[in-house]
Amino acid sequence: MPPKATPERLTLFSDGVFAVLITILVLELHPPAQPTYAALLALWPRWVSYSMSYLFIAIVWMNHHYLLRHAREATPRLLWTNFALLFAMSLVPLSTAWMAQSRLAPAPVSFYALVFILVNAAYLCLIEELIGRAPDEAVPAWARLRMRQRAVFTLALFVLAALVGLFVPLAALALCLVCLIVYLRPGPPGA
Repeated sequence: MPPKATPERLTLFSDGVFAVLITILVLELHPPAQPTYAALLALWPRWVSYSMSYLFIAIVWMNHHYLLRHAREATPRLLWTNFALLFAMSLVPLSTAWMAQSRLAPAPVSFYALVFILVNAAYLCLIEELIGRAPDEAVPAWARLRMRQRAVFTLALFVLAALVGLFVPLAALALCLVCLIVYLRPGPPGA
């Protein structure tokens, strides 16, 4: 019987994808045409978009890192769930660039929030795959419940942000930022 597939390659591959995503984000930043602070300040939508996306990728990576510590075997189900998360994450640079180029127009901001919805839904599936069936000694039932509650709560806020983004883009970004703050600390909230 062959040995179980360990999750190390999954972790390394995922880390590489996160690094590439951050690299793509920074490549979308361009200096202003004029050598003045006013010209740099005029690019504020790009800086807001970049900063928020960088923070988003960093937070997802930290939480992903936390979750993968619970992986004991790289099952096909875990691999596909992880690929779903990475697919959703791969849309972050596109949505960021569109939002920045449009100077935070409604449809691009709404799409940006939709990408956050996809990432959050895939992350919820990863929680179920890695934490949902874990024994109580590995992850207590209260911790699993808190992680699920946080994921569902932020999923609902991202849905609200996608809708609000069609009318008040800055309010939608504020809702997305609230969700990011909720995830600043990986693992179960309140632990």
